[in-house]
Amino acid sequence: MSNKEVFIKESKRVAFDLNHRKTIRFNISKYDAAVAVGKQRYSDLDLAKEKAAEIKSHVITHLDEYLEIFEKNAKRNGIEVLWAKDANETLKHISEIVHQHEAKLVVKSKSMTTEEVELNEHLEKENVESVETDLGEYIVQIAGEKPYHIVTPAMHKSKEDIATLFHEKHGTPEHSSPEFLTNFVRETLREKFCNADVGVTGANFIVADAGGIALTENEGNGVMTMAFPKTHVVIAGIEKVIPSYRDLAHFWPLLAAHGTGQQITVYNSLITGPKKSDEVDGPERMVVILMDNGRTDLLESDKQFEALKCIRCGACLNSCPIYKNIGGYTYDATYSGPIGSVITPFYKGFKDYNHLSFACSVCGKCSEVCPVKIPLHDLLLLNRSKAVEEGNSPLSWTLAMKGMELIMGKRALMDLSGGGMKNLGLQMVPHIAGEDKSLPPIAKESFSKQWKRNRNKNKS
Repeated sequence: MSNKEVFIKESKRVAFDLNHRKTIRFNISKYDAAVAVGKQRYSDLDLAKEKAAEIKSHVITHLDEYLEIFEKNAKRNGIEVLWAKDANETLKHISEIVHQHEAKLVVKSKSMTTEEVELNEHLEKENVESVETDLGEYIVQIAGEKPYHIVTPAMHKSKEDIATLFHEKHGTPEHSSPEFLTNFVRETLREKFCNADVGVTGANFIVADAGGIALTENEGNGVMTMAFPKTHVVIAGIEKVIPSYRDLAHFWPLLAAHGTGQQITVYNSLITGPKKSDEVDGPERMVVILMDNGRTDLLESDKQFEALKCIRCGACLNSCPIYKNIGGYTYDATYSGPIGSVITPFYKGFKDYNHLSFACSVCGKCSEVCPVKIPLHDLLLLNRSKAVEEGNSPLSWTLAMKGMELIMGKRALMDLSGGGMKNLGLQMVPHIAGEDKSLPPIAKESFSKQWKRNRNKNKS
């Protein structure tokens, strides 16, 4: 089956899984309530979003300049900066670093870029243990799954599901409480932190003038991933740049409010290099890998490049009626929901992933909630147009749309046949509105004809 066929099949299966929908609706409702409170800190939220959008738009249009500024300042701080055009180059850099240190254990904080390049799977092939240290990521890792959500990796699991999983994998009591399991993971990971050779993180922001990276997290695992091992590796998408450390005062609260509803995320760190000669704690080596992996292709698009402003808050996923019904795994992509549907065809190819651009009701809620004002639903429509222009739509669909365009563009052609003929045509194409929907019969006489007839009757 093609990716599109698998997507449609999985959408139907998940949408009618009542237990799954109950779990997702419950978990997202908790986020919605918290975010609504978190946004109240702003007297003018729209103005805050305008400022964030303006900063990110400026950076994207001058991306090469800010990346060079960052590289220059980072090297001055003792950070090694490597460039990677795709996933293969990123993994090659990681392999070289791991082999240089003869590493056998790597700890990771939550990072979508590492998911993008499938770092865990790569390290496993190299006989290197890679352990997720974010609680949600750790849950999906031991379950043999991928993150379900950008911010909340295990959103699809209830507390009962997690208790059962830990009982099966770790032998914990069968109906353990969330508090018990959290403490269990804390003790388990503490040993991993102390023995890890390399720590890998992502970057919420790349700070150009400071020559460092900003890390945002709620559990402290990110700081420990960075500070305990002797080598700290950062894998960051090139779009993560912001001009100055002063901008963090604007972006950190905005990200927290839209992501989790917090006033500010618990741990916010600006990391500007390995430990200095007079410092006791911290890594001895720090490497930042600046990864492209399709981002410059997106940057060169007519309008969709605006998606590079994304700060990965997850608000568009939580508001999307499609995501809430078909779930995160149905997208079969690192980035799901509206933002994933925009960028994935550029990252993984329109031929295989253009169908994601059609997984949208065009309600516009995603654009409304976006903290950096990305017009997501407009970009999805542009993706659809691009898919058609590149010939990635089935021939039957293209011909049908051309026919509809011709007929619906001329009233005379619309009225050429009556309702009986049109209904006969619909009967020849069963399930045109989907297997679970049916269209009402078309009236024998078109509205325009009825209008003209009634108008003439009233005149007489």
